[in-house]
Amino acid sequence: MAPHPIEAITSPSSWAMVEDKFSPYAKETLAKLIAFVEEEVIPAQKVAHHQLPEGEDRWKTVIPIIEELKVKARKLGLWNLFLSKTQYPKHGVPLTNLEYAVMAEVLGRGGPMASQAVNCSAPDTGNMEVLAKYGTSEQQKQWLVPLLDGRIRSAFAMTERFVSSSDATNIRTSIKREGNEIVINGRKWWISGAGDPRTKIHIVMGKSDPNNSNVHQQQSVVLVPADAPGVTIVRPMRVFGYDDAPEGHCEILYENVRVPLSNLVLGWGKGFEIIQGRLGPGRIHHCMRSIGLAQRALDTMIQRVTDPSRKTFGKYLHQHGTVLADIAKSRADIEGARLLVLSAALQIDKHQAKGALKEIGIAKFVVPSMALQVVDRAIQAFGAEGVSQDQFLAEAWAGLRTLRLADGPDEVHIRQVGQRELKRATHLVKKAQESKKREEALLVKHNIKTSL
Repeated sequence: MAPHPIEAITSPSSWAMVEDKFSPYAKETLAKLIAFVEEEVIPAQKVAHHQLPEGEDRWKTVIPIIEELKVKARKLGLWNLFLSKTQYPKHGVPLTNLEYAVMAEVLGRGGPMASQAVNCSAPDTGNMEVLAKYGTSEQQKQWLVPLLDGRIRSAFAMTERFVSSSDATNIRTSIKREGNEIVINGRKWWISGAGDPRTKIHIVMGKSDPNNSNVHQQQSVVLVPADAPGVTIVRPMRVFGYDDAPEGHCEILYENVRVPLSNLVLGWGKGFEIIQGRLGPGRIHHCMRSIGLAQRALDTMIQRVTDPSRKTFGKYLHQHGTVLADIAKSRADIEGARLLVLSAALQIDKHQAKGALKEIGIAKFVVPSMALQVVDRAIQAFGAEGVSQDQFLAEAWAGLRTLRLADGPDEVHIRQVGQRELKRATHLVKKAQESKKREEALLVKHNIKTSL
């Protein structure tokens, strides 16, 4: 049997472990996706960079070559791959979470541009899941259908300035009912996608019942048109100097924004239920994309250190210092992280996201740090070029460092995993006591006396 194309960009052993779990459709789709990312997306990245103008116009631009890639992707059937038919029969595609997890790694090699080209980029993916899972038929018709078609984009507005948003109970944005309208007042920041000229809808979370004794029922989620009176984009936020135009991560002011009561999602006090449902399988997509990015960084590093034009002091770069060890460590790190996330994806398929919380939580704090380390090693091999705009590495590092905060701070995931582990204490103590009794019985049986 001919090797699958994925073996050309990743470890054959990893593919061997999951190949039998892939349907014929998934295998065909994966092969097409690999070719699309490698042959179409990655070569187009510099063109996209040059098509984005300087100055304020960068926030008004729809990059032409990305739109061209979207047309090609749809013709190939590479569209909305993240949305599983199992969970969303009406809108989804016949892929399992495990199958899409491998595809997300491939998309990670192509950076954010690859995911956008196949309509699988955040925050749209999570927002489409919210609308597909919780939206009314009218909300779906107005917002979900154009999002699925890639005609518009969206933003998810939860985190806020001046509060610790890693604890979402701290958010202060006010959501109040006045007659047949909902009034929103608040300031949000780090709102991904809000700067894009195609963004037409904000999914906003705020406090609708701040005095509720249950802190997880104080919040509601509302659909706010991006052009609604009172919605002001204050500024784009920068990450180590990068602003990610035209999508951006913006600070937004909502001042007496009024929307119809029909724009409420699911019901009053359902905010936490919605954001937990929004995470769903998407909890591991960032992880797999990060692994793909790390794999590409390692591939680039290997090319650099074996390039005869880059010899120093008469030797190839890999013949100096710890470069060879860095390559080996990066390979080991990527392999371990990939198996961790594939395991999480498989658990989600078997037991849904709630049954895979441990695996998801571990992946959340292990994978971004791993990928950062791999990219950092590659940067070091490139020298000054590695931190410049001439390589993708510096921007990749900035994005990965942000992910350790944006997808929930490492500390939160570590705390949750630790607490989950502590729940095993009672069982472990009981098991140890039973083992001790069996040990004592054997000592008596064999007439052995100990001082302990």
